[in-house]
Order: sequence, then C-alpha cells, then structure tokens
Amino acid sequence: MFKLSANKKKYLTLIAKAIGVFLLLVILVFFAFRTYFLNKAIAKVQYKLQSKYAVDLQVGSAQFVGLSGVHLKAIKLIPQDKDTLIDLQEFSLSIHLFYTLFGDARIESIAIKNGYFQLSKKDNISNYAAFLGEQKDSSLANLTPEIEKPVKDQNYAKVLYKLLKRVFNQIPDAVQIENFALRAIDEEISVSLFLKNLQLKEGVVNGNMQVVSQDQSQIWQLSGFANPGDMKADISISSTDTSRLMLPYLFPKYNLQAGFNSARLLVNNINLQDDELHIDGLANVKSLMINHPKISSKEVVLQEFNFDYLYKIGQNYLSLDSSSKVLVNGVTVYPFIQFTNSPDTIYNLVLKTDPIAAQSFIDALPEGLFANIKGMQASGTFSYRLDFRHNENKPNAMVFESNLQKENFVITRYGEANLGKMNGEFSYVPRENGRAMRTIYVGSANPYFTPLEQISPFLRNCILTTEDPSFFYHRGFVTEAFRQSIAKNIRTGKFKRGASTISMQLMKNVFLSREKTMSRKLEEIVLVYILENNRIVSKERMYEVYLNIIEWGPNVYGIGEAARFYFQKSPDKLTLSESMFLATLVPSPKKFMWRFDKEGLVKPYLGRTFGFLSNKMLYRNLLLPEDTVGLTHLINVVGPARKYIIKNDSLANDSLLEIELELIQNGGAREEE
Repeated sequence: MFKLSANKKKYLTLIAKAIGVFLLLVILVFFAFRTYFLNKAIAKVQYKLQSKYAVDLQVGSAQFVGLSGVHLKAIKLIPQDKDTLIDLQEFSLSIHLFYTLFGDARIESIAIKNGYFQLSKKDNISNYAAFLGEQKDSSLANLTPEIEKPVKDQNYAKVLYKLLKRVFNQIPDAVQIENFALRAIDEEISVSLFLKNLQLKEGVVNGNMQVVSQDQSQIWQLSGFANPGDMKADISISSTDTSRLMLPYLFPKYNLQAGFNSARLLVNNINLQDDELHIDGLANVKSLMINHPKISSKEVVLQEFNFDYLYKIGQNYLSLDSSSKVLVNGVTVYPFIQFTNSPDTIYNLVLKTDPIAAQSFIDALPEGLFANIKGMQASGTFSYRLDFRHNENKPNAMVFESNLQKENFVITRYGEANLGKMNGEFSYVPRENGRAMRTIYVGSANPYFTPLEQISPFLRNCILTTEDPSFFYHRGFVTEAFRQSIAKNIRTGKFKRGASTISMQLMKNVFLSREKTMSRKLEEIVLVYILENNRIVSKERMYEVYLNIIEWGPNVYGIGEAARFYFQKSPDKLTLSESMFLATLVPSPKKFMWRFDKEGLVKPYLGRTFGFLSNKMLYRNLLLPEDTVGLTHLINVVGPARKYIIKNDSLANDSLLEIELELIQNGGAREEE
C-alpha cells in the first residue's frame, strides 16, 4: 500500500486549502460582482440588437435571485419606428446548475407577469421583419453538419431528432404565466390570446386563455401533463362552458369558419432506433366544424375525429406508417403517406379500410357534406383501397388505382336524391349562379324531348367522342382519365383539368347544383358510383336524358331545342358538320357567338377542330370514310341563334381552339367546373 510521508501530507493539505480558499474567493468575487456582470451582458445584447436589427432593448432593473435565478423588470423590445414587440413588467428565469457544469444550459423555471408579446403588420410594414433577415453571426457555427449539408444529403431522422431534443430540453420544468397576452395584428385583423393564468408544475399543465378577435371573445381551458425530459406530453383544450371554440383569424382573413368542442394532442413516444426516428401518439377533436363557400354551402360537422399516428423518419424519407388509423364518426381508415427524396423524389399514398357495413358508412357521413344522401338506407358491406404513387422524375409512370369491393351491397331506400326517377318522366330546374332557371321536362310533356333513336347518330357519336368515349363501357369513372388529370394538375401546379364523365355530368345536372364546392364534387362521386354499380338506370336511358337536358346555348336546354335554335331542324336531320359544331359547344355553350368573324362566318380554326375530330371518329369506327365527304366547318346558322352572333376579327377568343382540341384529344377529359 502506497504511503505518504508526513511532509508530503502536510504539503498536499496546504495545496488543498489553498485551492479551497481560491475557489471561495472566486465565488465571493462572483457574488460580489455578478450584478455588474449581468448588466454588462445586458448591455452587450442591447448593443447587438441596436446595431444589427435597429431594435431598442430596455430593461428597468436586473438582479440575481438565489444561486441560479435572474429577475428582470420593465422589459421592452421596440423596433425603430415600429410597434413594440415585447412589453413585460416582470420576468424571472432560473437554470439547472447540474447541466451547466457539463456545458448544457437548461432552463429550470420561468415566470412571466403582466405584459404582452406582439406581432404587427400595418401597410405591409411589420415589427418583426428585421429578425427574419439572413443570419451571419458566429452562432451558425454551432449548427449540426447535417443541417449545413444540401437537402439531398440530409439525414432526416438525425436532424429532426436533434431538433426535437433541443426544443424539449429548453422547455422549463416549471412555468408560471400571469396576465400575459400574445397579440397578432395583420393589417385590419387583430387577434389576442390573453393568458390570465397558465401553470406547468411537476408535469401538470393547467390554465385558461381568453381568445379575442373582432367578432368573438371566448375562454379556452388548457389542461394535461408535459414531461420535457422524456419528450412526452398530453394536452387538452376545451371550453369552460358548452359553447364551441372558434379558431380566430381564419374568418376575416380567408372567409373560413372553424371550431370544435374539445381537442387533445398526445405525444406518447419519440425515439431514434437504427437511424429511424419514431413519433407516435394520438390527436382527437370532437364536434369539428368547418364552413367555407368552397367546401359546402352549409356547416360541415365531424362529431368525432380520432387520429392514432405513427410517424417514421429515415435517412431520406418521411412517412406516416400504415399502422396509423383515422376514425371519423365510427368509420376507420388506414392511411400510408411517404415522401422520399433520394435517389428520386417520390410521393406515395395508400388509403384502405376493413369491410364496412354500408349503413354504418352512410350514417358516418359528415353533416352538411352529403345532403342528397341523407336518409339513404342500405345493407351489405364494402371495403376500399386507393393507391397513388408519383415520381417527379418519371411523371408518366404515375400510379392511380381505386378499388371498391362490395358484398351483398343493396340500397333499400334512397335519400334526397331519388336516382330511380330517371327511368320515368320527370322535371328539373337548372340553376345558374345559384339562380333557378325555367323548368325542364324530360318526357312527353316537353315538345322538344327527343328519344335516343331519333337523334342523329352523327350527333350521338360526336358527343361520345368529345365528352366520354368509353361511356357505354365504364361504371361511372375512368381511372386512366383521373390519372392523367392528376398528372397534369401536378405538372402545371394548378387545378385546371378534371376527369368528368357523362355519368358525372348527368348527376350534377339532374340532382346537384353547379356550385363549385368540395361537397358537390364528393356527392357527385358517391351518387355516380351508386347509380352505375347498382344498375338503377340503363346506359341508353342515361345518355338519352343527358342529351335532352344539357345546355347548348343561352337558355337552350336539350338537343331538341338546340337543333332548332341553330339550324331550324329536328335532331334526326343533323348533318355531320352540324353535329360536330354542336359537340364542340358542350364545354362552353354560351361562348358560341365568338366563333364567327366580322363577316359572320365561322372562323377557320374550327376546320382544324373538325379535322381532328373526324380522324378520331374514323379511328374508332364511328364514321365511315364516305361519311366525311363534303365535311366542312362552314356551317350555316339559320335559327334564332343567328341574332346572337358577334361579328368580330379579334384573335383574343381564338384560345377556344386550344381548349377544344385538347378536350377532343383527351377523349372527354373536361375542364373542371
């Protein structure tokens, strides 16, 4: 055993005492001058904010509290010639001394009392713009190498995990906020979130918040727990009474109303394993309401929305795992969404369900979204699967597959839309811009009603070619047309092209409005599927009704009226040229008058349209070569339509050529209405 001599022991004892005395002196000096150092640090921050951002930081007083706490009073952050950004009467902060010893500064507690944080933008001038500029200080050197790399080289899992750890580590163990407001002013729109009392103590979150905007004032209750160290949280928001909580700002800014009775967000687990980051938890919203003119003319209400999620983030992909599930009013859907950025940028989407009782699905449809299906009753079951895959480097290889499997599916009672009425005589009232037009009778009560066999085969085949070539073979939808429509919309970055079939146009005209809402489109899809897949009406009858109700000009409905309006003849006497002219009117029936030149003759571009259309019909054996003898675009309008013709020589409206050729070339893929 190693032994020290008496002299060495004495020497080491003296050294230890000297070190102890030195440390004690350092501590005494620090405590004696720490307020001075604190004020110097504040002065340094003030100088940096003023020189770099033209922002004035004012601090009334600053002092240490205990071993690791700081207490500031009368704090203001004021950008030059702009609204105050921060105004606080009192702010206290303490840090964990233990983590500080290892160079990791973590906040232990925060207390805020009386004040506000305000973001304002007036006349396109904001009080926060200075802080959004490019950062060039040395603090960037602390960024992780992954963040500095180009996007293609980032490891998404590691970067996001480091970011989440950094965020959670900065969340204090204890928070006490009293009478503090978060304000946002966007030109004429203002929103305030007033925190009267918000507390985080020993993992428990509790508090209330007054939400104030131009048209409302509500109290939101916050409760739950948060464990920053384990990166877990379970936070709920509810009303202090039975009223619906309305989201501020959305209505004055976007004409969107949205609210809910209660909401919950649970983050159950965040962990990195084998270079794959997993984030799982639950989101729940009760009585979710959305109201916007482009969604529906009525409030859309989801009584129960439950999202059980598992996100997986890898080196080059972000995904919502297929084990996730969305529960809407009792119906469960399993989504899979993935974005991959290497070696190609690929988007994947899969939606699928287990077998669903048909009546359960009908009962689960959100209020306000399917008014014409309300009251429908059905038996049997069905399951559904949608597969979508898009590779930005191979756009033509897009995958779009929609598959619905049904078993003993039978409709026992129709809802508001009685699809079976099309088998007999009926009447309907077309609408334009929400205004009801005259009543149109489909049957003997209408002298212009024309049975299918009494309509020129030229006209019947022309309409099929331009609008829906596979009408007599599909079941309401053309998957390939949907695929091409999505591909074009992605390519152009705009929702320009739809994939509307004759079945869908018929449903819209007879049972639905022409309002451009998501609600109408969804109802259209559901009703067309029911109509086509339950053989409620024959294809021949559907086509007959379609030709007798669609619009062909100003207040001109049905082929019987159209044939006389343009050519003063019955539909069975229409020539090939006249039929082609009428077929090209269907997408834009009110614009026919712009197709004529200053002499009142049809513009030459229509000849190219006719040529393309006739070649298409010859290829599909809808015409014989001898049928095209004498084909000319120089049709003679002799009916009442003649007085509507606008004689002009402008090229401004010749863009119709591009539209018509595209519609014909794509075989009925109409521009989305």
